[in-house]
Amino acid sequence: MRTAQFLLVGGLLLAAALLLGRLFEAEFPQARLAARAAFTAVWAGLTLFSLWVGVARAGYGLAEEAPIHLALFGLPAAAAWLLRG
Repeated sequence: MRTAQFLLVGGLLLAAALLLGRLFEAEFPQARLAARAAFTAVWAGLTLFSLWVGVARAGYGLAEEAPIHLALFGLPAAAAWLLRG
């Protein structure tokens, strides 16, 4: 359930970043690229923090958490770069 919620938040954050990129594109031609790059950096930070919480606080092993967090980061990040929104 937590994984689905995390992916939902990633999708919503991506939608907000793409919307901001479109809104500022008239004044700043590279706004879409900057929005995707900013989303990727912020999302990487959030997923790394979640990975740290899972390993350090919840007691899961890194080998258990890493594949899940690779998907949590990878799916929205890949969508950000595949969608030219």
